[in-house]
Amino acid sequence: MQIVQCVRDEHWMDRALDLARTGEAQASPNPMVGAVVVKNGRAVGGAFHTYEGLRHAEVLALDAAGPAARGATLYVNLEPCCHTGRTGPCTDAILAAGIRQVVVAAADPNPAVAGRGIKRLRAAGVRVKIGVRQVEARRLNEAFCRWITTGRPLVTLKSALTLDGHVALPHLPGRPQERWITSVDSRAEVQRMRHRSDAVLTGIGTVLSDDPLLTDRTGHPRRRRLLRVVVDSRLRLPPRSKLVRSRDRNVLVFTTQSPESSHARALRRAGVEVVRVRSRANRPDLGAVIEDLGRREILSVMLEAGPRLNWAALEAGLVDKVFLFYAPKIAGADHLPVARGRPWKRAPTLRNISLHRFGSDFAVEGYLRDVYRNR
Repeated sequence: MQIVQCVRDEHWMDRALDLARTGEAQASPNPMVGAVVVKNGRAVGGAFHTYEGLRHAEVLALDAAGPAARGATLYVNLEPCCHTGRTGPCTDAILAAGIRQVVVAAADPNPAVAGRGIKRLRAAGVRVKIGVRQVEARRLNEAFCRWITTGRPLVTLKSALTLDGHVALPHLPGRPQERWITSVDSRAEVQRMRHRSDAVLTGIGTVLSDDPLLTDRTGHPRRRRLLRVVVDSRLRLPPRSKLVRSRDRNVLVFTTQSPESSHARALRRAGVEVVRVRSRANRPDLGAVIEDLGRREILSVMLEAGPRLNWAALEAGLVDKVFLFYAPKIAGADHLPVARGRPWKRAPTLRNISLHRFGSDFAVEGYLRDVYRNR
């Protein structure tokens, strides 16, 4: 009987997680939360949270259930809040609705909650079960966890490589250079990754050599535009670049140069925000860049850069996660690696590795730190 109940709990929690994912790119800087109210083996209410919608998933699901919520079980992927923020405590709404049991996937890492919501419900006589689909729930909101506990966004280094480790294919005389290393399927996944991110970060070298757009082209709804960030020591970003001229002019440049120079003024006229940050080795201090993005309530950053900026971010310990796409190609040319700089004192080592397939390509996903322990 206990096994049957576990299977049922996992089924309904999967429904709550699916609802939470519906709020992707619409909840930030809040976590993604989905809730399902179940009574007599069937769902009588369900909802997900969006930042603009204001009300939390639990309250919306209870409203959808109406009187049927009394004596029912509430499934939610994140611990209900017990404090007043933009809305009142969800725990109060749960108690007022007469919910008999709450099944929670993961505790809220927000220090304002952090187990207090569960204690409040139990103290009022509500049965609380925690840990159903915890791994999936934590992963869903890993960016929120990183930001709410450290003030810094989750940084994911993304790159495309050949099997022999090149990030670019050779340019042969008389033959056009192949623009893409990876397949259409991999590039579609990159767009989905951008959609899940609050910002994409690159270096001026990539902009000057590739002239990328770096936009979210999924067409899916998002609450705020994808912030495109350029690290540009000498402020060389061309006002006529695709990045600046694109319709979505949400561009931020970090530099060590004066923000009052004529070039900086020209960029600002084009809609670019120019910020001067402290320097480190005559380059913008990447730690200062990430701290600034955290203050802007940027929860997640995708690093799409060249070897030198990738190396600098890894060396500074700013990368939390790595996602490498491998194409079944062999470049066989001078090596252009993912990261290039001084030899490592200690090589970055991935853990909790996952493998994915995208058409003819495969991808390696792994972590450089435990986000929930921030080490």
